[in-house]
Amino acid sequence: MTTPTIDIYTKFACPFCVRAKRLLSGKGVEFNEYDITMGGPKRDEMRTRAPNAQTVPQIFIGDLHVGGSDELAALDSAGKLDELLAG
Repeated sequence: MTTPTIDIYTKFACPFCVRAKRLLSGKGVEFNEYDITMGGPKRDEMRTRAPNAQTVPQIFIGDLHVGGSDELAALDSAGKLDELLAG
């Protein structure tokens, strides 16, 4: 299997974004970070991918919308994150 692409939409000085990135980095996976602090096309992209999202981070593993930092941590606590990251 191929490792899925991981995308995370963040904003400057967001502690939840830092927490999510730290968890992903601790797993040794690479991810694409899109800073949407100033809006722009990546913010629009995030809203298209997660229409109801109002906060950051918004995390995607492959086509799966994980949600935010709390949801990512919950997947890890449940032992499901490693499986998702492996593909």
